[in-house]
Amino acid sequence: MIQPPVRNSTETARLLFVSRDSVLVRTLWSLGESSSWQLEIVGNVWEAMERVQSGRSPDLLLLDLPQGDADGLHILRWLRRLRPALPIILIGHPGDVRKRQEVIRLGARDYLVRPLDDRRLATVIQSHLSMVCETIEPDITSEDIDLISDDTFFIAISPIMRELRAQAALLAQVNAPVLILGEGGTGKETTARLVHKLSLRSGFEFTKVNCAALPGDLLERELFGFEGDGTSAPVSIKAGKLELAVKGTILLDEITEMPMGVQANLMRVLQNRRFMRPGTSAAVEVDIRVLASSTTNMEHAVSEKRFRKDLYYLLSAYTIHVPPLRERKEEVRLLSRHFMHKLARQYALSPRDFSPDTLEACQAYSWPGNLRELEIFVKRYLMTGDKELAFEKNRPDLDEVAGNVALTSLRASNGVQSSSSIQSSVASTGPDSLKSLVQSVRSEAEKNAIAAALEKTRWNRKAAARLLKISYRTLLYKIDQYQIRSFDLSLVPGDPGLKGKGTGSRGNMRKD
Repeated sequence: MIQPPVRNSTETARLLFVSRDSVLVRTLWSLGESSSWQLEIVGNVWEAMERVQSGRSPDLLLLDLPQGDADGLHILRWLRRLRPALPIILIGHPGDVRKRQEVIRLGARDYLVRPLDDRRLATVIQSHLSMVCETIEPDITSEDIDLISDDTFFIAISPIMRELRAQAALLAQVNAPVLILGEGGTGKETTARLVHKLSLRSGFEFTKVNCAALPGDLLERELFGFEGDGTSAPVSIKAGKLELAVKGTILLDEITEMPMGVQANLMRVLQNRRFMRPGTSAAVEVDIRVLASSTTNMEHAVSEKRFRKDLYYLLSAYTIHVPPLRERKEEVRLLSRHFMHKLARQYALSPRDFSPDTLEACQAYSWPGNLRELEIFVKRYLMTGDKELAFEKNRPDLDEVAGNVALTSLRASNGVQSSSSIQSSVASTGPDSLKSLVQSVRSEAEKNAIAAALEKTRWNRKAAARLLKISYRTLLYKIDQYQIRSFDLSLVPGDPGLKGKGTGSRGNMRKD
């Protein structure tokens, strides 16, 4: 393991600048005279390699890339292996702006494009030099981080995530369906995008369809398209996502919410690479890679006859299990900093530094909401700078545990146990019954929230679905699952006038 150099905080920072541009050199000299760094200039990347290998390594390397020059990328790969903790900033030309994603993927801290503003340049250099004084994870190389998009990274620092990445790379070369399972917020979509990026289809479109967000008829049209609009006008054809994303990859998120009829059509796509567009008898040929993801237990969905057994067997031949954040805590520090800089840019704020005790608390916390909860915590910490306040509001993340039921509705129902009562219940519960306890708390909270929303909207189910921020079909399924009737509204605490109001049937339900 290569350990990063330890530098005394009172020592002058050393900046190595690789450039032959005399104007930029004079600018850096001028900025260095009024700043806290010591500047060294070399003319090419080979001299820079000698400086890094011999003597004391610089604290920051600023690399000016000549237009169209590939040597800079070679030295970047080499430096990231030799000195993984060395911050590297590259300066490129407007015509080479596409290199930005590549250099970030290879491990550069930043990529600046000419012409450079002196103040902006000084700010970027100073911010990266200040980060050198923080604790840096020593064994991170460019192979541990895959750039998916400008703000999305796949990070594989922990052994379990490195194994997952290797599995994704292997399955990327197999033109077969892949099932991606995991808790909410673990990064299933990012994993799917990684499989797409590593595959031969990476040059084509990646499409995502949330099967829980659309009723059955709309989902069928979204996937398979339709022909005709029910009028006397000339017949029009609207292609679906399976047809539009030709040669690309499609992710079917929350696939257990897909209606049985649509599942049958999907089976034909996977087996025969063709389907019948709704409204016509013509067969449509498709060439697309299908990935599917789910947060629910697929085997339970099959046993409850909500999901086709043959489709499950076809999808589960290749399965990726994305572990929760609590099983890969090595990544918490890096992810926290990533979210901090991402959110600071989003809200045009200066990023806050994490104190050692804050990072220690983040490392010790279990993060039941996974990456989503961590990002929410970082957002609150960015706004308030108060660790205790950010953690207090972050626990528990009921948006996630109640299946994306709105947090405000859960609190309005007053049926959710407080975090202290949940913790006391867990403390008095053996490990064997912990899972059932958590499930009962989630189910009760979800049922109360749905009942409260239905009462608030006078049983207008479409309005209740919008209030809860879930799909109409999901709401109907939940009403049936929990057997909620109009008389169940007496379960909603805090309104004694509701008790005994129901008739014991759906007689009070209004038509939507």
